[in-house]
Amino acid sequence: MSVATGFAGVFLLFVLLALRVPVALALIAVPVAGIAWLIGWAPAIGILSSTPFSFVANWTLSAVPMFLLMGFIAFHTGLTGGLFDAAKAVLRRIPGALAISSIFACSGFAAVCGSSLATAAAMGRIAIPEMVKSGYAPSFAAGSIAAGGTIGALIPPSILMIVYGVFAETSVTQVFLGGITIGILTAIAYSIVVLLTCWLRPDIAPPKPLDAEGIDTRTAILNIWPVLLLMVIVFGGLFSGVFTATEAGAVGAIGSILISVATRRLTWDVFKTSMIETLMTSSSLFIIGVGASMFTRFLGLTGLTGFISATVNGADLGYVELMFIVVMLYLVLGMFMEPFGAMLVTLPVLLPIFKTQGIDLVWFGVLCVKLLEIGMITPPVGLNVFVIRNVASQYATVVQIFKGVIPFLLVDLLVVAIVIALPQIVLYLPSLMK
Repeated sequence: MSVATGFAGVFLLFVLLALRVPVALALIAVPVAGIAWLIGWAPAIGILSSTPFSFVANWTLSAVPMFLLMGFIAFHTGLTGGLFDAAKAVLRRIPGALAISSIFACSGFAAVCGSSLATAAAMGRIAIPEMVKSGYAPSFAAGSIAAGGTIGALIPPSILMIVYGVFAETSVTQVFLGGITIGILTAIAYSIVVLLTCWLRPDIAPPKPLDAEGIDTRTAILNIWPVLLLMVIVFGGLFSGVFTATEAGAVGAIGSILISVATRRLTWDVFKTSMIETLMTSSSLFIIGVGASMFTRFLGLTGLTGFISATVNGADLGYVELMFIVVMLYLVLGMFMEPFGAMLVTLPVLLPIFKTQGIDLVWFGVLCVKLLEIGMITPPVGLNVFVIRNVASQYATVVQIFKGVIPFLLVDLLVVAIVIALPQIVLYLPSLMK
């Protein structure tokens, strides 16, 4: 009876999501109704009243608003504005220099942001007009930035990775280290796509290097010293063990404010805007997290997670078969849900399975975030595509942008296959801290 209630709850959740009910509301409504059905309204109301505090009071989660504040301050004060120019200065001699520069600029922006949407929006405004002016097909230019934006959630400080670490009860720092590897691997894979496109389709991506005239490499690199300093302080301290991931968020937030003040870029309006955006984003993430925590309790009460784990173990699924199911699950969900909601809907079911199967949860966290970010450029709800459409509407339609991301989607699947076949690629850096 309880397991049947659990299945009914999962089914009802996906029905509500298909009806476009907000993820947080669906995640809260289903467990409240389910627990009330199983053991009464008093326990259901008790869980509804206690879960918000017990979830938000988790110390590790305080890193979320701190890293968000760091990113918003860096963005609104223009500390990250020189990343594209610096990448162009360094990479100008290779074919497809503009597109590859934009991809590595996305990687640099990711190191102070943690959001793929913000990364895509920031780089799209800067890079797409210049790429189109230089002869790139608008669809390819927009597609490359939409894909490059996904690196924003792979390279630390990734908000998705922080929340995953909390739910999986694993080290956020180690997940961050794994994220560095897959973020760099993704950037290299995207760059190879650009190089191949320059070779095979020069009408889409001009193969000629950038004109060196007017590009001062020394000046371009010196202009990004504030971002480099912030990265050294935050990640140097984090990965050397001087402070934890939570403390790194606070150090990053204070560091971005002090650097902005020192460079005379921080105004009261910028500070107020950054604080408001931090509060709004944190609130929306935390309310979904509260709902996911309640949903986890509901599934545990029904015994559904144990039932599914026992079924998987009894089916004797091999590693490849299990990973195929997981990849397909996230690819399908990514077509219709935003990453945060898709992750928190699935983790209560998948984590017990991986624990019984002996799969490393740090490795899975990195793979999970990568799969979720593929959903950011997958039709019909690829959020990065719509962000690029908003910031570059005069250059490409939504359909054209989706067409432009196709080669990057294909290489993303190759990256996923490599990570599944060779998990030690992701686990090497985390293993150094054990």
